[in-house]
Amino acid sequence: MKRSKQYDFLIVGSGFGGSIMAMCLAKSGYEVCLVEKGSHPRFAIGESSTPVADMILRDLADQYDLPFLNEISRYGEWQKNHPEVVCGLKRGFSYYPHKSGERFSSDGNHSNELLVAASVDDVNSDTNWLRSDVDHFLVQQVKRLGIDYFDNTEISSLKREDQVWKVQWNHGKETSDLSIQAKWIIDATGSPAFSEKFFGTDSSSSGFYTNSSAIYSHFEATEKWFDYLQENGFYTDDYPYNPDHSALHQLIDEGWIWMLRFNNDLLSAGIVFDNNDGEPGCELNSESEWNRILSKYPSVQKLFEYSVISESPGKLIYSGRLQRRLNRTFGDGWVALNHTAGFVDPLHSTGIAFTLSGVERLLQILNDSKDDEDRMRLLKVFERSLFRELELTDKLVSACYLSRSHFRPFSASVMLYFAATINYEQKRLSGYKTHSFLCADDEELTDIVEDCHKQLQHWNCLSGREKSRRAEELIQLIREQIVPYNSAGLMDKNKKNMYWHTAVMF
Repeated sequence: MKRSKQYDFLIVGSGFGGSIMAMCLAKSGYEVCLVEKGSHPRFAIGESSTPVADMILRDLADQYDLPFLNEISRYGEWQKNHPEVVCGLKRGFSYYPHKSGERFSSDGNHSNELLVAASVDDVNSDTNWLRSDVDHFLVQQVKRLGIDYFDNTEISSLKREDQVWKVQWNHGKETSDLSIQAKWIIDATGSPAFSEKFFGTDSSSSGFYTNSSAIYSHFEATEKWFDYLQENGFYTDDYPYNPDHSALHQLIDEGWIWMLRFNNDLLSAGIVFDNNDGEPGCELNSESEWNRILSKYPSVQKLFEYSVISESPGKLIYSGRLQRRLNRTFGDGWVALNHTAGFVDPLHSTGIAFTLSGVERLLQILNDSKDDEDRMRLLKVFERSLFRELELTDKLVSACYLSRSHFRPFSASVMLYFAATINYEQKRLSGYKTHSFLCADDEELTDIVEDCHKQLQHWNCLSGREKSRRAEELIQLIREQIVPYNSAGLMDKNKKNMYWHTAVMF
């Protein structure tokens, strides 16, 4: 690297969003530098992709000539081309409610089960991402493209002069005196800390309906839920897929438990607390709280009977409140990627798709803007859209938290999300690339979600017989409201909570 090299873009943070952004910008002809505070492979909690995320990956692969993005956009292609990069098969979304002190129960009509397929078969399936492997794989592609990449590097000072950033960083144990310059900085750290320190932003959890936190880790030797169901005589012959090959949600009084499996039998699992029902203490003892909660739910506890925490991270981690949003997402010579700008909750597996939708839209702005004035104008539009997307996601998640203690209303509330995401998928397939994640720019859709959310808030304040009586009215309301977006037969009573064909064909 030359002593005073100037870059068009300095990207801070080499998670999958930062790496993909770096490669797409380099393919667009820009000089790019990618800086990472740590090094790969590194621990990051497992996440699951969705059809929306996979569509964006394929479009980025085609537009920017990055074929390996297409190769990790479907489970079949992933296993064919990159089996060394660990992932898991994700056929859909599965939900099971549990009562404290009782073993899981259901019946032949699956009254306490909900399985929603997101793909038609294993080959075209979504995936669970072992982020340590995926992020490391993408950084290797960054290096192969000849993009300047520096790990174990932390930026210590930034100064903007004459429309250029002058950057000083610590690399390893030494402080660099190189005069690195960049016209623009993209914050892909996935945390508000960098922009708060250098750009004077503020991050806040205020304004969210959702209020959740989590205890999580990776586990080994955890029993499979499908095996438990079969061993205990539950009827599974009409299941659209094996629920262990899905984003598995175990609903509990405190919130819910996620379970995402990988091909190497590693499990990403976490307890998500609904803090609107009582906030955990700030000094939460993660291990004792994890064991205390599992002990309340015998069927879930059985799965973890012989389970051990994986060497990476080697412990249970407490997140603190998950909801956050920057007050500004761009400024003079800088912009934040979506996951840096804000986050809601993992309930609907929106994280990967939300990040990638921001990458796609931001690339369009950076490539197509005529000048700095035009770029700033477009970034303002992007910021407003991003805030709308967070608001929509918040209401979609909050609706499910409001109803989660009653499984039939909960199952109806989940359908608001599926109606929104299927609508987004269909628009992309028709050739219309909406600029807003989950069609948050669709006023009719957002009005429906807003109205249903208000009705759920009111219903949740009821108690006893009145709440039970009004539950059927609430379910019918949601069924009627989603009609304009219900092309997949959602809430069809004849399907008995088993949805085989909600996936959009592509």
